[in-house]
Amino acid sequence: MVERRPALDFLAHVVLIIGVLIVAFPVYITFVASTHTSQEIVQTPMPMLPGAHLFENYRDALLGTGHGMGSNAAVGRMMFVSLVTALLITVGKISISLLSAFAIVYFRFRFRMVFFWAIFVTLMLPVEVRIAPTYKVVADLGMLNSYAGLTVPLIASATATFLFRQFFLTVPDELVEAARIDGAGPMRFFKDMLLPLSATSIAALFVIQFIYGWNQYLWPLLVTTDESMYPVVIGIKRMISGGDAQNEWNLVMATAILAMIPPALVVMLMQKWFVKGLVDTEK
Repeated sequence: MVERRPALDFLAHVVLIIGVLIVAFPVYITFVASTHTSQEIVQTPMPMLPGAHLFENYRDALLGTGHGMGSNAAVGRMMFVSLVTALLITVGKISISLLSAFAIVYFRFRFRMVFFWAIFVTLMLPVEVRIAPTYKVVADLGMLNSYAGLTVPLIASATATFLFRQFFLTVPDELVEAARIDGAGPMRFFKDMLLPLSATSIAALFVIQFIYGWNQYLWPLLVTTDESMYPVVIGIKRMISGGDAQNEWNLVMATAILAMIPPALVVMLMQKWFVKGLVDTEK
């Protein structure tokens, strides 16, 4: 029987509320700044209530009609680039990891575990470590300022391969035997049995990898020099050129708010699947 303690419940709610306020306050300040003019933002003290330039600022940010010293690229275009990049990275990582884990678990070939550990060891070689040779290869292949250059070097995922391998190892051998008796080939078994069973794990990884792809900064900073191929994270940095007087901080803050919306929507819409994919143990 669960014992109810009102004092502890109250304390827990106070701690949660304080945590929410700490996290939400910078977002609120960003939103407030995005509704004022740049002159109003830099004054002391800064206004703490929303202003009257909400639609004007967001329109200028989306269409790229600002007049700051930094980049004035259209945020709508940058968000499209970020969306395509994040989806390509996410779908590519999940697809390749599913097939890699399937081959490692269900096919018997020489050096099978050697290949698995070779994949796993790449966890010690993140993009930052291999960024120079990777950039050289991408540049030699003419993939700068392209979706291929933004996504292909980031698609392989040892973490997702490991997670899918561990999941496939828990699938009962009886399912494999039943599929073999029914005459199902490897890819039929993969499509009709493993993919439905992996739905929650795929959903959880989709959320994680989408946010990973959306928030990429270092790699796009190197491979994009054309404003039409800036992801939104790079666009925010390019909009900041120098001192306060040279930047349109209202448009920078509007861009930051717009950049938060897609990953926030993905988390909210897929929260149930995300949690289930992380904690569900039923197969």
